[in-house]
Amino acid sequence: MGCRTFLSLLASHTPEQIFQASSDTLVKLGLKNTSIQAIKNPDWTLIDSDLRWLAETDSYALTITDPAYPAQLKEIADPPPILFVRGDPSLLSMPQIAIVGSRNPSTSGLETAFNFAKSLSTSGFVITSGLALGIDAASHRGALQGGGYTIAVAGTGLDRVYPAKHKDLATAIVKTGAMISEFPPGTSAKANHFPRRNRIISGMCLGLLVVEAAKQSGSLITARMALEQNREVFAIPGSIHNPLARGCNALIREGAKLVETTQHIFEELNVYIQEDEDFTEKNPETTLDLEQQTLLNLVMFSPTSIDDLVTQTGYPIEVIASTLLILELQGYLEATPGGCYTRIR
Repeated sequence: MGCRTFLSLLASHTPEQIFQASSDTLVKLGLKNTSIQAIKNPDWTLIDSDLRWLAETDSYALTITDPAYPAQLKEIADPPPILFVRGDPSLLSMPQIAIVGSRNPSTSGLETAFNFAKSLSTSGFVITSGLALGIDAASHRGALQGGGYTIAVAGTGLDRVYPAKHKDLATAIVKTGAMISEFPPGTSAKANHFPRRNRIISGMCLGLLVVEAAKQSGSLITARMALEQNREVFAIPGSIHNPLARGCNALIREGAKLVETTQHIFEELNVYIQEDEDFTEKNPETTLDLEQQTLLNLVMFSPTSIDDLVTQTGYPIEVIASTLLILELQGYLEATPGGCYTRIR
Protein backbone atom coordinates (compact mmCIF):
# COMPACT_ATOMS: atom_id res chain seq x y z
CA MET A 1 0.00 0.00 0.00
CA GLY A 2 1.42 3.37 -1.00
CA CYS A 3 1.73 6.40 1.27
CA ARG A 4 -1.07 8.34 -0.40
CA THR A 5 -3.56 5.46 -0.07
CA PHE A 6 -2.51 4.89 3.53
CA LEU A 7 -2.97 8.56 4.43
CA SER A 8 -6.25 8.77 2.54
CA LEU A 9 -7.61 5.91 4.65
CA LEU A 10 -6.38 7.50 7.87
CA ALA A 11 -8.18 10.74 6.93
CA SER A 12 -11.56 9.01 7.07
CA HIS A 13 -11.12 5.91 9.21
CA THR A 14 -9.32 4.77 12.32
CA PRO A 15 -6.99 1.75 11.99
CA GLU A 16 -9.49 -0.25 14.08
CA GLN A 17 -12.27 0.53 11.60
CA ILE A 18 -10.12 -0.59 8.68
CA PHE A 19 -9.28 -3.91 10.31
CA GLN A 20 -12.92 -4.51 11.24
CA ALA A 21 -14.30 -3.58 7.80
CA SER A 22 -15.61 -6.25 5.45
CA SER A 23 -13.80 -7.13 2.23
CA ASP A 24 -16.61 -5.49 0.23
CA THR A 25 -16.17 -2.25 2.16
CA LEU A 26 -12.42 -2.30 1.56
CA VAL A 27 -13.01 -2.82 -2.16
CA LYS A 28 -15.30 0.23 -2.18
CA LEU A 29 -12.51 2.20 -0.51
CA GLY A 30 -10.35 1.45 -3.54
CA LEU A 31 -7.98 -1.09 -2.03
CA LYS A 32 -6.34 -3.71 -4.20
CA ASN A 33 -6.87 -7.39 -3.48
CA THR A 34 -3.32 -7.85 -2.19
CA SER A 35 -3.83 -5.05 0.36
CA ILE A 36 -7.19 -6.49 1.43
CA GLN A 37 -5.65 -9.94 1.94
CA ALA A 38 -2.84 -8.43 4.03
CA ILE A 39 -5.38 -6.64 6.24
CA LYS A 40 -7.58 -9.70 6.62
CA ASN A 41 -4.73 -12.17 7.09
CA PRO A 42 -1.73 -10.36 8.58
CA ASP A 43 1.68 -12.02 8.53
CA TRP A 44 2.07 -12.46 12.28
CA THR A 45 5.68 -13.59 11.88
CA LEU A 46 6.63 -10.18 10.50
CA ILE A 47 4.58 -8.41 13.15
CA ASP A 48 6.27 -10.36 15.94
CA SER A 49 9.65 -9.49 14.40
CA ASP A 50 8.74 -5.78 14.40
CA LEU A 51 7.62 -5.95 18.01
CA ARG A 52 10.88 -7.60 19.06
CA TRP A 53 12.79 -4.82 17.31
CA LEU A 54 10.65 -2.16 19.03
CA ALA A 55 11.41 -3.75 22.40
CA GLU A 56 15.12 -3.00 21.92
CA THR A 57 16.69 0.05 23.54
CA ASP A 58 16.37 3.29 21.53
CA SER A 59 14.04 1.74 18.91
CA TYR A 60 10.81 3.56 18.06
CA ALA A 61 7.99 3.67 15.54
CA LEU A 62 6.37 7.09 15.08
CA THR A 63 3.01 7.28 13.35
CA ILE A 64 2.14 10.46 11.50
CA THR A 65 -0.25 11.39 14.34
CA ASP A 66 2.49 11.07 16.98
CA PRO A 67 3.54 14.43 18.53
CA ALA A 68 7.17 13.47 17.93
CA TYR A 69 6.63 13.07 14.17
CA PRO A 70 8.54 15.92 12.44
CA ALA A 71 6.21 18.76 11.45
CA GLN A 72 8.38 19.68 8.44
CA LEU A 73 7.91 16.21 6.97
CA LYS A 74 4.12 16.36 7.32
CA GLU A 75 4.11 19.26 4.83
CA ILE A 76 5.26 17.20 1.81
CA ALA A 77 2.82 15.62 -0.64
CA ASP A 78 3.45 12.02 0.44
CA PRO A 79 4.88 11.85 3.97
CA PRO A 80 5.58 8.32 5.27
CA PRO A 81 2.72 7.22 7.56
CA ILE A 82 5.23 5.55 9.89
CA LEU A 83 8.85 6.38 10.69
CA PHE A 84 11.08 3.79 12.32
CA VAL A 85 13.74 5.43 14.49
CA ARG A 86 16.92 4.31 16.20
CA GLY A 87 18.43 6.87 18.54
CA ASP A 88 16.88 10.12 19.75
CA PRO A 89 13.50 10.85 18.07
CA SER A 90 13.40 14.40 19.48
CA LEU A 91 16.11 15.40 16.96
CA LEU A 92 13.63 14.96 14.12
CA SER A 93 11.87 18.18 15.15
CA MET A 94 15.05 20.27 15.39
CA PRO A 95 16.14 22.64 12.58
CA GLN A 96 17.95 20.61 9.94
CA ILE A 97 20.24 21.23 6.98
CA ALA A 98 20.55 18.33 4.54
CA ILE A 99 23.85 17.77 2.76
CA VAL A 100 24.08 15.49 -0.28
CA GLY A 101 26.43 14.90 -3.19
CA SER A 102 28.51 12.47 -5.17
CA ARG A 103 29.26 8.92 -4.02
CA ASN A 104 32.66 9.29 -5.73
CA PRO A 105 33.75 12.80 -4.81
CA SER A 106 37.12 14.49 -5.04
CA THR A 107 39.29 14.93 -1.97
CA SER A 108 38.34 18.60 -2.01
CA GLY A 109 34.63 17.70 -2.08
CA LEU A 110 34.99 15.43 0.93
CA GLU A 111 36.79 18.15 2.88
CA THR A 112 34.19 20.74 1.91
CA ALA A 113 31.28 18.53 3.01
CA PHE A 114 33.04 17.65 6.26
CA ASN A 115 33.85 21.26 7.11
CA PHE A 116 30.42 22.63 6.20
CA ALA A 117 28.72 19.93 8.27
CA LYS A 118 31.03 20.56 11.20
CA SER A 119 30.44 24.32 11.13
CA LEU A 120 26.67 24.06 10.62
CA SER A 121 26.33 21.52 13.44
CA THR A 122 28.26 23.70 15.89
CA SER A 123 25.87 26.53 14.93
CA GLY A 124 22.87 24.52 16.09
CA PHE A 125 21.67 22.76 12.95
CA VAL A 126 21.15 19.01 12.77
CA ILE A 127 22.89 17.60 9.68
CA THR A 128 20.70 15.20 7.70
CA SER A 129 21.95 12.91 4.96
CA GLY A 130 21.58 9.41 3.53
CA LEU A 131 24.55 7.41 4.92
CA ALA A 132 25.77 6.78 1.35
CA LEU A 133 29.40 6.63 0.31
CA GLY A 134 31.21 9.90 -0.37
CA ILE A 135 29.61 13.24 0.49
CA ASP A 136 26.88 11.74 2.71
CA ALA A 137 29.38 9.95 4.95
CA ALA A 138 31.69 12.98 5.13
CA SER A 139 28.72 15.13 6.21
CA HIS A 140 27.74 12.75 9.00
CA ARG A 141 31.35 12.57 10.19
CA GLY A 142 31.74 16.35 10.11
CA ALA A 143 28.69 16.79 12.35
CA LEU A 144 29.97 14.17 14.77
CA GLN A 145 33.43 15.74 14.81
CA GLY A 146 31.86 19.11 15.62
CA GLY A 147 30.06 17.63 18.62
CA GLY A 148 26.70 18.27 16.96
CA TYR A 149 23.84 16.03 15.88
CA THR A 150 23.23 14.16 12.66
CA ILE A 151 20.36 12.11 11.22
CA ALA A 152 20.86 9.32 8.69
CA VAL A 153 17.87 8.44 6.51
CA ALA A 154 18.16 4.80 5.46
CA GLY A 155 16.84 3.00 2.40
CA THR A 156 16.62 -0.28 4.33
CA GLY A 157 15.14 -1.52 7.57
CA LEU A 158 17.06 -0.26 10.60
CA ASP A 159 18.16 -3.74 11.62
CA ARG A 160 20.77 -3.56 8.86
CA VAL A 161 23.22 -1.00 7.48
CA TYR A 162 23.76 -0.17 3.81
CA PRO A 163 26.47 0.10 2.70
CA ALA A 164 27.84 -2.47 5.16
CA LYS A 165 31.18 -0.65 5.45
CA HIS A 166 29.33 2.16 7.29
CA LYS A 167 28.34 -0.05 10.21
CA ASP A 168 30.69 1.76 12.63
CA LEU A 169 29.50 5.14 11.36
CA ALA A 170 25.87 4.10 11.85
CA THR A 171 26.65 3.00 15.41
CA ALA A 172 28.26 6.38 16.15
CA ILE A 173 25.27 8.22 14.68
CA VAL A 174 22.76 6.29 16.81
CA LYS A 175 24.72 7.04 20.01
CA THR A 176 24.17 10.81 19.79
CA GLY A 177 21.84 11.30 16.82
CA ALA A 178 19.31 9.15 15.00
CA MET A 179 18.80 6.81 12.09
CA ILE A 180 15.36 6.73 10.52
CA SER A 181 13.54 4.78 7.81
CA GLU A 182 10.04 4.34 6.47
CA PHE A 183 10.88 0.68 5.84
CA PRO A 184 10.21 -1.87 8.60
CA PRO A 185 12.96 -4.07 10.07
CA GLY A 186 13.96 -6.85 7.73
CA THR A 187 13.74 -4.71 4.58
CA SER A 188 16.80 -5.13 2.36
CA ALA A 189 18.34 -2.56 0.02
CA LYS A 190 16.50 -2.16 -3.30
CA ALA A 191 17.14 0.35 -6.07
CA ASN A 192 13.70 1.96 -5.84
CA HIS A 193 14.03 2.55 -2.09
CA PHE A 194 16.63 5.29 -2.43
CA PRO A 195 14.65 7.82 -4.48
CA ARG A 196 11.84 7.35 -1.93
CA ARG A 197 14.33 7.91 0.88
CA ASN A 198 15.52 11.14 -0.75
CA ARG A 199 12.13 12.84 -0.39
CA ILE A 200 12.44 12.31 3.38
CA ILE A 201 15.93 13.84 3.46
CA SER A 202 14.71 16.96 1.67
CA GLY A 203 11.34 16.97 3.42
CA MET A 204 12.74 17.22 6.94
CA CYS A 205 15.18 20.04 6.26
CA LEU A 206 14.96 23.82 6.10
CA GLY A 207 17.52 23.83 3.31
CA LEU A 208 19.50 21.35 1.23
CA LEU A 209 23.17 21.79 0.31
CA VAL A 210 24.62 19.99 -2.73
CA VAL A 211 28.40 19.80 -2.48
CA GLU A 212 29.47 17.88 -5.59
CA ALA A 213 27.22 16.36 -8.22
CA ALA A 214 27.73 15.17 -11.77
CA LYS A 215 25.25 16.14 -14.46
CA GLN A 216 23.13 12.97 -14.00
CA SER A 217 23.61 12.68 -10.23
CA GLY A 218 20.86 11.39 -7.97
CA SER A 219 21.61 14.40 -5.78
CA LEU A 220 19.97 16.59 -8.43
CA ILE A 221 16.77 14.56 -8.03
CA THR A 222 16.90 15.24 -4.28
CA ALA A 223 17.48 18.94 -4.97
CA ARG A 224 14.46 19.11 -7.26
CA MET A 225 12.36 17.33 -4.63
CA ALA A 226 13.49 20.00 -2.18
CA LEU A 227 12.38 22.75 -4.58
CA GLU A 228 8.99 21.07 -5.03
CA GLN A 229 8.70 20.96 -1.22
CA ASN A 230 9.50 24.70 -1.00
CA ARG A 231 12.84 24.14 0.69
CA GLU A 232 15.87 26.32 0.11
CA VAL A 233 18.49 24.74 -2.17
CA PHE A 234 22.17 25.65 -1.93
CA ALA A 235 25.05 24.52 -4.15
CA ILE A 236 28.83 24.75 -4.04
CA PRO A 237 30.12 26.08 -7.39
CA GLY A 238 33.02 24.46 -9.21
CA SER A 239 35.22 24.66 -12.28
CA ILE A 240 33.54 24.36 -15.65
CA HIS A 241 36.15 21.68 -16.43
CA ASN A 242 35.24 19.52 -13.43
CA PRO A 243 32.57 16.87 -14.24
CA LEU A 244 31.66 16.70 -10.54
CA ALA A 245 30.77 20.41 -10.56
CA ARG A 246 28.40 20.36 -13.51
CA GLY A 247 25.38 19.34 -11.46
CA CYS A 248 25.97 22.07 -8.88
CA ASN A 249 26.60 24.69 -11.56
CA ALA A 250 23.37 23.65 -13.30
CA LEU A 251 21.44 24.06 -10.04
CA ILE A 252 22.88 27.55 -9.61
CA ARG A 253 21.82 28.48 -13.14
CA GLU A 254 18.32 27.27 -12.26
CA GLY A 255 18.15 29.47 -9.15
CA ALA A 256 19.89 27.61 -6.34
CA LYS A 257 21.82 29.82 -3.93
CA LEU A 258 25.55 29.89 -4.68
CA VAL A 259 27.35 29.09 -1.43
CA GLU A 260 30.99 29.65 -0.52
CA THR A 261 30.69 29.89 3.28
CA THR A 262 28.15 28.85 5.90
CA GLN A 263 27.30 32.53 6.35
CA HIS A 264 25.65 32.45 2.91
CA ILE A 265 23.33 29.72 4.19
CA PHE A 266 22.53 31.66 7.36
CA GLU A 267 21.72 34.77 5.32
CA GLU A 268 19.30 32.90 3.07
CA LEU A 269 17.56 31.30 6.06
CA ASN A 270 17.46 34.66 7.88
CA VAL A 271 19.57 33.25 10.70
CA TYR A 272 22.19 35.49 12.28
CA ILE A 273 25.20 33.68 13.68
CA GLN A 274 28.45 35.47 14.41
CA GLU A 275 31.33 33.31 13.31
CA ASP A 276 34.83 33.91 14.66
CA GLU A 277 36.41 32.14 11.69
CA ASP A 278 35.39 30.96 8.26
CA PHE A 279 34.02 27.42 8.04
CA THR A 280 37.28 26.15 6.56
CA GLU A 281 39.99 25.12 8.96
CA LYS A 282 43.13 27.21 8.91
CA ASN A 283 45.83 25.50 6.90
CA PRO A 284 48.95 24.76 8.93
CA GLU A 285 52.03 26.76 8.07
CA THR A 286 54.26 24.85 5.64
CA THR A 287 57.51 25.94 4.08
CA LEU A 288 57.85 25.48 0.34
CA ASP A 289 61.07 26.13 -1.52
CA LEU A 290 61.10 28.49 -4.51
CA GLU A 291 60.75 25.69 -7.06
CA GLN A 292 57.77 24.14 -5.25
CA GLN A 293 56.01 27.50 -4.75
CA THR A 294 56.56 28.45 -8.41
CA LEU A 295 55.01 25.21 -9.60
CA LEU A 296 52.11 25.44 -7.14
CA ASN A 297 51.26 28.93 -8.40
CA LEU A 298 50.87 27.52 -11.92
CA VAL A 299 48.49 24.70 -10.96
CA MET A 300 44.92 25.93 -11.39
CA PHE A 301 41.82 25.06 -9.34
CA SER A 302 40.81 23.14 -12.47
CA PRO A 303 42.70 20.27 -14.17
CA THR A 304 46.20 21.34 -15.23
CA SER A 305 48.32 19.02 -17.37
CA ILE A 306 51.98 18.19 -16.76
CA ASP A 307 52.77 19.20 -20.34
CA ASP A 308 51.44 22.72 -19.64
CA LEU A 309 53.62 22.95 -16.53
CA VAL A 310 56.72 21.83 -18.46
CA THR A 311 56.01 24.46 -21.13
CA GLN A 312 55.49 27.27 -18.61
CA THR A 313 58.44 26.48 -16.32
CA GLY A 314 61.00 24.88 -18.61
CA TYR A 315 61.69 22.36 -15.84
CA PRO A 316 62.49 18.74 -16.82
CA ILE A 317 59.46 16.46 -16.62
CA GLU A 318 61.17 14.39 -13.89
CA VAL A 319 61.47 17.48 -11.68
CA ILE A 320 57.84 18.44 -12.37
CA ALA A 321 56.60 14.94 -11.49
CA SER A 322 58.55 14.69 -8.23
CA THR A 323 57.54 18.20 -7.13
CA LEU A 324 53.87 17.50 -7.90
CA LEU A 325 54.07 14.36 -5.75
CA ILE A 326 55.47 16.38 -2.84
CA LEU A 327 52.72 19.00 -3.19
CA GLU A 328 50.08 16.27 -3.37
CA LEU A 329 51.39 14.61 -0.21
CA GLN A 330 51.29 17.97 1.56
CA GLY A 331 47.65 18.45 0.60
CA TYR A 332 48.02 21.32 -1.87
CA LEU A 333 46.67 19.49 -4.91
CA GLU A 334 45.25 16.21 -6.10
CA ALA A 335 45.65 14.05 -9.18
CA THR A 336 42.70 13.97 -11.57
CA PRO A 337 41.87 11.70 -14.53
CA GLY A 338 43.89 12.23 -17.70
CA GLY A 339 47.22 12.78 -15.96
CA CYS A 340 46.27 16.23 -14.70
CA TYR A 341 46.46 17.93 -11.29
CA THR A 342 44.04 20.28 -9.56
CA ARG A 343 44.90 22.70 -6.78
CA ILE A 344 42.74 22.27 -3.69
CA ARG A 345 44.24 24.94 -1.40
